[in-house]
Amino acid sequence: MTAAPVSNVTVHPSAEQSGDGIWFAMPAGFTAVPLAALGTPTGSPEAERLSEALAPILDAAPDEESRQKFAATLTAVQHMLRSVYTNGTAHCAVGLHRDDTASRADLGKSALLSLFTITWVDTAWAPRAVTAARVLVTAEGHTDIDFAEVPCGPAAFSETLRTAAAGSGLPAQPLLQVHGHLPHPDGTAIALLTLSTAAVRRREQYRAILRQIARTVTFEDPFGATVGGGGRS
Repeated sequence: MTAAPVSNVTVHPSAEQSGDGIWFAMPAGFTAVPLAALGTPTGSPEAERLSEALAPILDAAPDEESRQKFAATLTAVQHMLRSVYTNGTAHCAVGLHRDDTASRADLGKSALLSLFTITWVDTAWAPRAVTAARVLVTAEGHTDIDFAEVPCGPAAFSETLRTAAAGSGLPAQPLLQVHGHLPHPDGTAIALLTLSTAAVRRREQYRAILRQIARTVTFEDPFGATVGGGGRS
């Protein structure tokens, strides 16, 4: 699970669409999920869009055994996706990366799944640096707290380790969540970036991915072509 520098950048067509007040770049290995499809009944035309979005992940499996394993894991991911949809999530993507520390015999069958979300969190007005510091003062269970400046402004980073409640439909193993709290320039909201994965042993790599994404965030339309500019919808 390594990142390689690229010399050329291709702009995805979605960059010219409304950004819900936030624009960002995703690293390789992530597949965007249509949020509107998460709130519709299974079998509906809208829900089919979700299946189509996740199809490339299944197609990436090297063999049938791995494909079945991916399918079972994606079922749990879909439960998670539907739960975050009800909590004001604005963007969502599923990540699939090969575990390059696996043994040579298992290299083609080992894969790491993750879930990336952006959620708007309303907050009382304050200067952005104050908001970034205040957001974690009352947060319970957060560790590895750090404050930093990223190109879009002040940010707070933290991590949590959670276990899904019984009956939630999610795997029982610990779930690592790496968070980035980026205050919006209007001072009344925070863009909460969260990268979740059961691959707790790869904490350092997922921490680096989340911070890489945070460094690409902008609250102003980078192309100046979308309606509403940097305002939140």
